[in-house]
Amino acid sequence: MIITDNALKFRQNIGNPIRVGIIGAGYMSKGLVNQIERYTPGMKVVAISNRTIEKALGCYHQAGIENIIEVSNASQLSDAIAQGNYAVCGDASILCEADGVDIIVEATGTIDYAASSVLNAVKNYKPVVLLNAELDATLGPILKHYADKSGVILSGSDGDQPGVIMNLYRFVKGLGFDPLVAGNIKGFLDFHKNPTDMAEYAKKAGQNVNMITSFTDGTKIAFEQASVANATGMVVNKRGMNAFRSTEHVDELTKLYDVDELKELGGIVDYVVGPKPGPGVYVFATSDDPLSKEYLSYLKLGKGPIYSFYTPYHLCFFEVPNSIVRTFHFNDPVMAPIGAPVVEVLAAAKQDLKAGDTLDGFGGYTTYGVCDNYKISRTENLLPIGLTDGVKLKRNVPKDAVITFDDIEMPEGRLAFQLYQEQVEHFSPKPATVS
Repeated sequence: MIITDNALKFRQNIGNPIRVGIIGAGYMSKGLVNQIERYTPGMKVVAISNRTIEKALGCYHQAGIENIIEVSNASQLSDAIAQGNYAVCGDASILCEADGVDIIVEATGTIDYAASSVLNAVKNYKPVVLLNAELDATLGPILKHYADKSGVILSGSDGDQPGVIMNLYRFVKGLGFDPLVAGNIKGFLDFHKNPTDMAEYAKKAGQNVNMITSFTDGTKIAFEQASVANATGMVVNKRGMNAFRSTEHVDELTKLYDVDELKELGGIVDYVVGPKPGPGVYVFATSDDPLSKEYLSYLKLGKGPIYSFYTPYHLCFFEVPNSIVRTFHFNDPVMAPIGAPVVEVLAAAKQDLKAGDTLDGFGGYTTYGVCDNYKISRTENLLPIGLTDGVKLKRNVPKDAVITFDDIEMPEGRLAFQLYQEQVEHFSPKPATVS
């Protein structure tokens, strides 16, 4: 990504910065605004939308920005930007519709609200960078379809694990090797943790307790790996992935896999809990070229047949400016669904649930997320966890069972459900026609 710094210097020198609008003012947005405004020439956060205006203002104040105007429509926002001011608003549609906003960063971690914003942005011919693996894993394919229709890019982001995996995947594939495992490293996992368990930790970290819970109960990593699967075509080899536990170095994990099985599957997404060197991501790959294998051995990557490549960190918002310039200046998405869904994140019960119970989304008390292949999830009519918030059960569901659409009362008027149904229909095999 080194080429991006020169592109930004160029834009700075000609006085034409990339004008960024951010939807959401949470933990990651605060860091991103600081990173762009203090350390990224050639780029400017011209507006922030958040339903709580004070949080949007706080993001700017943290970065030392004071000339901020609150606006209530797209025309006011366009005027504020033209006058060199920064702006905040409570309605995300204002950012999507205003002149003077070049690109949208969606960072709410929501599903319905975020989907509405993405649709509005691409309708107004604005590219979108997602800091929202939850949305990408649930509705990414159909949202990408709408972005393609408008001729704009919908992209994941550098810095978060899926983007770091995709950068490594592209690097390894570009060397001529065949990626077989796209993996994520996790430090702790307990499927049944809830917000009460995680409240103190979330308070100390200054983060949303439901988001912290989704990290701990495995839902977040399921969303992340489903996004990678949908961007690469890789599958899972079992429901929930392997979730190996190991204290060895990540390089040693290659021996846990069978190269022929991985080749037959076309590669898998996976994760491991507890290995060295700590947080980060890995791509395991192979090569059938005798000369390549000889050189890989000489370069201390081992005898194969599976070779380990890893990045021992992910830098979250620090790297997102790279995503913005790649998407807007170079038309190079970090990651995006390649077509139909490949892997979905399904809702499993954290406890015994009863008919009449209301599900509380991801990172809550009722469900955690597990990956499975899309063909299986649709054959079994399974419910994605991204659709569970506020949904009522009409049947009992035992602890750790995966919830189906037949188990719930279908809500009316929910955008996420409408888009999900459209996604299923759009990517269903079309009947053959006789010409």
